[in-house]
Amino acid sequence: MRVAVIGAGAVGGAIAAMLARAGHDVEVTARGANLDSIRSGGIRLSGAWGEHTARVLANELLTRGAELVIVATKARDAAAAIADNATVLRGVPVVVIQNGLEGMTAARIASPRSDIVGGLATFATSYLIPGEITVTTAGPTYLGVETGYSDIPARHAAKILNRVMPTSVVANFAGAQWTKLVINQVNALPAITGISVQEVIADRSLRRVMTASMQENVRIGLASRIHFEKLQGLSHRGLRIFAAVPAWVAQLLPLLMSRRIGTTPNPGSTLQSIRRGQPTEIDYLNGAVVTAARTIGWEAPVNAALVALVHEVESSGKFFTAAQVIARVQP
Repeated sequence: MRVAVIGAGAVGGAIAAMLARAGHDVEVTARGANLDSIRSGGIRLSGAWGEHTARVLANELLTRGAELVIVATKARDAAAAIADNATVLRGVPVVVIQNGLEGMTAARIASPRSDIVGGLATFATSYLIPGEITVTTAGPTYLGVETGYSDIPARHAAKILNRVMPTSVVANFAGAQWTKLVINQVNALPAITGISVQEVIADRSLRRVMTASMQENVRIGLASRIHFEKLQGLSHRGLRIFAAVPAWVAQLLPLLMSRRIGTTPNPGSTLQSIRRGQPTEIDYLNGAVVTAARTIGWEAPVNAALVALVHEVESSGKFFTAAQVIARVQP
């Protein structure tokens, strides 16, 4: 079938390559050096899902209709990318694979005539060279819809995607988004320090900061009456306990997450954006926790400090040492 992928970066490129490998007719959107590389040499996939070079149609904007559209841009770019391709998206299921909490709402505004499906990717990729994507950690993709909407488009999309990569539908998608926010807490500190997720977690002082940001995330979610969905071994009951225990016990969670990631150095998506000289989506990760806290009259000082530090790295190009991070963040 014809499938379109808007945003052939780390996540979108991997999905496009897997779909093309299965025989689907895939068109992707990309820009600059990535577009040139895909046009000349295809999408070169390696890592946990095997090696494959996917020859796909690639343009800055979609040039033809599709039976399924996947939006995998950074969260900050999604609404504009959808609006730019809106004429092609009408009447077509659109799967928005985004971090943060607002992806489906923004997509529905940008393309009101489409069936909007939310998506969460838990596989990890490294994308540092145009056209080359390495899957460093395999993991499933979860689809869902906003409360009150039919899940038929989500089940249709999951059926297609599950033939090429593990994909399922979750009823409690809002809870899944919040659990993914906890998982995404591994991104900020690598972006601030310039080292891998594994190296951050191995550093006792940085691990303490990461643990504090995760606990703050969970406590704000619970105060917002969120029921966390089970993802990657995290559950509502387990996260409730995690939020309540002392930090020295809670640090076991990032240690377990590091073990799951494996030994291949994982820079995290936020550090990858910085290395490519692109704006990060930190405002949709730790920043989403800060916004949610303010909605209920709370503050999120640890997450707010991490957001500020990432933006400083973006503007200065200089990373912080662990000691400098501790001086700025008081877990």
